[in-house]
Amino acid sequence: MPRFRTSDGLSLHYEDAGAGLPVLCLSGLTRTGADFDYVAPHLDDCRLIRLDYRGRGQSDWDPNWQNYALPVEGRDALELLDHLGLERAAILGTSRGGLIAMGLASTHHDRLLGVALNDVGPELDPTGLAVIMTYLGKKPVARNHAEVAEALAHVMTDFDDVPASRWMEEAKKHFVISDNGLDITYDPALRDAVAVGGEMPDLWPFFDALEGLPLAAFRGANSSLLSVATFDKMKVRRPDMIAAEVAGRGHVPFLDEAEAVAGLHKWIEAMT
Repeated sequence: MPRFRTSDGLSLHYEDAGAGLPVLCLSGLTRTGADFDYVAPHLDDCRLIRLDYRGRGQSDWDPNWQNYALPVEGRDALELLDHLGLERAAILGTSRGGLIAMGLASTHHDRLLGVALNDVGPELDPTGLAVIMTYLGKKPVARNHAEVAEALAHVMTDFDDVPASRWMEEAKKHFVISDNGLDITYDPALRDAVAVGGEMPDLWPFFDALEGLPLAAFRGANSSLLSVATFDKMKVRRPDMIAAEVAGRGHVPFLDEAEAVAGLHKWIEAMT
């Protein structure tokens, strides 16, 4: 199980597979590198590097929950690249991962080959943020994976035509069986870090820092976090951006949808 140690002493899990263009995959707030299982078969000409952030998945929990912060997680990402001997890599960032990518573009632009943003931008819709807080840090009521899968199919009304087998995959990826039933795959203290995070700063300068890098962005057509208005402003700001709306998807697309795969291939071609 590949791991590396951060400069402040945590042991973080990552996966490193394939050959070709190095693509660092950064997942959403509560998620893990398993988020990219769906898109991985479509990117078989790339070297996919997937990180479990501190406090998530198979990585160590941080005894100081205040370190569950974008700058620290960005530093961890760079230290993983250093550990692997990579001077530069592309970043495929889902939700929080995209925020980290924009932050790195503003501070370590020379380490990036390109950025792809999955359902995130420089303005976050309060509706989507409120949805996240309804479940963040809470154990599921469901008693087993089958119940979670059934609940997801019922609750995720902004996702269309998702087979039951996919919801079961999601249940198994993001909930683990414990002695007390099902549990989440991340440190519950992550909720505290988000709750005290304060008002989000103006992120447009971070988006503008992506200038000069091949850029792609995907929006779930039913997304509650990335609004149509913000997505349109992103396209105006970066007319060269590879932009695609993924039909029948909310926050976040799985990335194996036809629109996402086609956009990612164009993005990769721009870097090779």
